[in-house]
Amino acid sequence: MITLIPAIDIIEGKCVRLTQGDYNRQTVYNASPVDVAHAFEDIGCRKLHLVDLDGAKASHIVNYNVLERIASKTGMEIDFGGGVKSDDDIRIALECGANKVTAGSIAIKEPETFKRWLVVYGNKVLILGADVRDKKIAINGWHEDSGVDIMEFIGNYAKDGVSQVICTDIGRDGMLEGPAIELYKEIIDTYDDLQLIASGGVGTMRHIADLERIGIENVIVGKAIYEGTVSLKEVERLNMTGTCLQNE
Repeated sequence: MITLIPAIDIIEGKCVRLTQGDYNRQTVYNASPVDVAHAFEDIGCRKLHLVDLDGAKASHIVNYNVLERIASKTGMEIDFGGGVKSDDDIRIALECGANKVTAGSIAIKEPETFKRWLVVYGNKVLILGADVRDKKIAINGWHEDSGVDIMEFIGNYAKDGVSQVICTDIGRDGMLEGPAIELYKEIIDTYDDLQLIASGGVGTMRHIADLERIGIENVIVGKAIYEGTVSLKEVERLNMTGTCLQNE
C-alpha cells in the first residue's frame, strides 16, 4: 500500500504552489494553511509535508508560526522543510511541532553539521532532502546547482545512517505529467534499505499506482490536489481502502 502525503507550501503565510520551483510562477490556493491541513485530516490523511518557501529563499526558517498553528490544531505527523540551515532552525522546527525535519542544502554545504544532526536527532526525525535536476542535486530553494550526482549524494549519507530520503525531480514538479519513475526505480534498486519518498510530477491516481508498482511506499502530492486532477474523494478512498484506482 502506498501512502499519499499532501503538501502545503507556504509563502507569506499563504498556501501556494510553484511550477518547477520558480518563485515567479506561483499560484495562491488558500490564505489559511490551517484550513487546508484540516481538510486533509478530515479525509484521512495522517501525514503532511509542510514547506517554508520563504525560508528556503532566505536560508533560515521564516514561517514557523504557520507550522506551530497546524501542529497545535491537527493531529497530523508533520514533515517540515525549507530554510533549515542551522542548529537554531532545526530546534525551532521541532519546538514548533514538526515531527520530522527535511534538510538538503545543509547536507551539501555543511555535511558535518548534517551528520551531527543525524546523531543528535536520529534517522527517524531527520530526512535527507534530495532535490534533483538532470540527476544533479540542486540547493538553496532550487536556485543553485551543486554539481553533485544524486546517486553519490544518497549513497554517502546512507553509509552514515540516513534511512529516509525525499527525492523531488525539479523539472517535473508542478507539471502534472508524471513522476520520475526510472530515477526512483534506480534509487530503490540500489539502496533497498532506504525509505524513498517520491515527490514531483504526480498528476493523476494512475501516476500514484505506477509509483506503487515499482515499490514506492510514500508519495508527496501537491498541485494535483489543488488543481483537482487528483480529487479529494480519490485521496479519501486511497486512505480508506489502500486502493489507487477504481478497477484495482
